[in-house]
Amino acid sequence: MMLVLTINAGSSSLKTALYQRQGAHWQPLSQAHISGLTQAEPQCQWQEHERVVKEPLPWLGQQPQSERAKAALDHLFSHWRSKGWLAQVQVVGHRVVHGGQRYQQPIRVTKAVLAELRTFNSLAPLHQPYNLQLLELAAEALPGVAQVACFDTMFHAGMPKVATRFAIPRELTEQGILRYGFHGLSYAYVYQQLQQLSPRQAQGKVIICHLGAGASMCAIKNGQSIASTMGFTAVEGLPMGSRSGSLDPGVLVHLMREHGWDAQRLEQFLYKECGWFGMSGGISSEMKTLRASQDPRAEEAIEVFIYRCVREIGSLVAALQGLDALVFTGGVGEHDAQTRAEILQQLGWLGVQTDELANQQHQLHLHTESSRVGVWVIPTNEELMLVQHASACIPSAG
Repeated sequence: MMLVLTINAGSSSLKTALYQRQGAHWQPLSQAHISGLTQAEPQCQWQEHERVVKEPLPWLGQQPQSERAKAALDHLFSHWRSKGWLAQVQVVGHRVVHGGQRYQQPIRVTKAVLAELRTFNSLAPLHQPYNLQLLELAAEALPGVAQVACFDTMFHAGMPKVATRFAIPRELTEQGILRYGFHGLSYAYVYQQLQQLSPRQAQGKVIICHLGAGASMCAIKNGQSIASTMGFTAVEGLPMGSRSGSLDPGVLVHLMREHGWDAQRLEQFLYKECGWFGMSGGISSEMKTLRASQDPRAEEAIEVFIYRCVREIGSLVAALQGLDALVFTGGVGEHDAQTRAEILQQLGWLGVQTDELANQQHQLHLHTESSRVGVWVIPTNEELMLVQHASACIPSAG
């Protein structure tokens, strides 16, 4: 049995899985999700053979922050090694957030590639260093096993030039200060699913809304990403859990001039102190918690997020010159019926008509028969995209 291992590292979580080939499809043999890596008591959820087991990891919370990634990966690998599965891994597929201008396809990682990928750390400071740390750790633990980097930016390669440019001096553009777009693995999977569900709509004008603590939207025309709400970094666009989203750059100049903030302080502000967390006065960066709160600050944070979602959809419809399908995915997009409803209620001008009961029941499609726009809820699966990309780089694994 040959296995493909996937490693999908978030800023405070780690998703891993072992996949095996069954006929024409890849199926998960074992999946693990460690959450709360920056908290006092991380949690691990295992899923094997339709059996789900939750495991608290208080010992992991006692480790220094710098050592938790290695300890978490060692814990997962120890489990799989005891079952004899780790020795059967032929290739590891890693989610790496930023590929810059150069890396627009999955690539087998060498020392030279790894060194170049480190130069993009400042473009995705929450994710890129963590992605690459786990890539190195996996390479050390599995010597001789191919490590393949799959980039969140690569789905957006080929966006029209006009959609990638900032209004800045040309020499800076030529240095790579461009709009790249992110959440590409998620968009690629969801778009694949839409192609199967409604080929006609998929070949038209599509907006996918990846809504969660990290949130973005993507406009797709004839299968090609043509615009994204995220740009040079994963902080642009929609307000997120603790990221500001789009912000007048004059605010940053003001904070530097009037408060003496340096680059490190600004980065902490933009990525950790803003978004839903900042607007709610520190109540939470989780939509579920904000929904449960009666505090007017939580309500305002939600209201601003909904407003910005509707505005961004309008902007992307303009870029597409129409709309055939609107797709929700991501933690909030898949599970928060109220957020979906509040967005959809403001899209009647597009010809969107939704079935409220279908929305409450989290059904696959939410549109009525008379709706001019298809409305879908499609759970994302970045891990399966990692498997597809990684196995394609190692033919014998497919």
